Amino acid sequence: MDPDYFKSYDMWWGTLGTVRPFSNFNPEQDAMEIQAALEKKDAVTLLSILTNRSNEQRQVVAKTFQDLTRKDLAAGLKKALAGDLETLLLELLTPPLQYEAQRLQQAMAGIGTDEDSLLEILCTRSGKQLKEISAAYEQVYQKELEKEVKGETSGDFAKLLVALLNKETVPGVVRRDIEYLVSSMNGKKANAGPWIEILTSRDSDHLNDGLICLTLLTKSFSGDIRLGLTVLVKCIQDPYHYLAQRLTIKKTPIVQGIMVSHSEEDLLCIRAAYLKLTGTSLYTALQKQFKGDHLQALLAICRSED
Repeated sequence: MDPDYFKSYDMWWGTLGTVRPFSNFNPEQDAMEIQAALEKKDAVTLLSILTNRSNEQRQVVAKTFQDLTRKDLAAGLKKALAGDLETLLLELLTPPLQYEAQRLQQAMAGIGTDEDSLLEILCTRSGKQLKEISAAYEQVYQKELEKEVKGETSGDFAKLLVALLNKETVPGVVRRDIEYLVSSMNGKKANAGPWIEILTSRDSDHLNDGLICLTLLTKSFSGDIRLGLTVLVKCIQDPYHYLAQRLTIKKTPIVQGIMVSHSEEDLLCIRAAYLKLTGTSLYTALQKQFKGDHLQALLAICRSED
């Protein structure tokens, strides 16, 4: 195997992601290298290839592998690998929209609902992205995402999540919006409806212009809706800071979820926010938390020190 083939420096720059299309892409060579690596259970070669290709290129490699070997690449990875590295490489092999759908499904599976993971995805994605993710969810699971969310949550929190799934930017006047929100706090019990309506239908510039000063009032709420409104406000103010905070939790599914989801989009911004928040680079933090081939795969996605 030619080590120069996997150098990440020969990649297309110009995005805020850390993983970019490999400029010397040769799917036939990748497929043959992967076939040999699977037979030898050579994790280093597998992670070197898959972390140095864009998701679109990985899909081409998977199809080429299928055509050449008559075998499924994902099945081969499951047979050759185990544990967190297996999970991570399978996640990298999943198309982005399907991956987000998978993360949402996992957040609602089993006993209890992972509200934080639901909020992470729904609060940091645009309305257009969420419509595409909803379509992918229905295609993969044969169920409507909105109905699943309603079935797993309740009350104002459910209303917030549904509003996020269907969010569209509607023009507003800051003064009127402020008056509307203040009036919602005048009764014996704070009314979450106006907050849900305004925070999910105005663009971030509008909200940051004058409404965020009122977010201290969200403390009048309690339970899941307070959590939901608090996370939404954080994401409106600075989504990268919020995601960096999530990474400090240092749980493997959270770290992998954020890094894979944002690797081709804006992981550089999250890295910068993490350094500002903690005083330590994400690259260094990963080395303190993980080990072995799993660590090497995460470092390849992170790419470099800051």
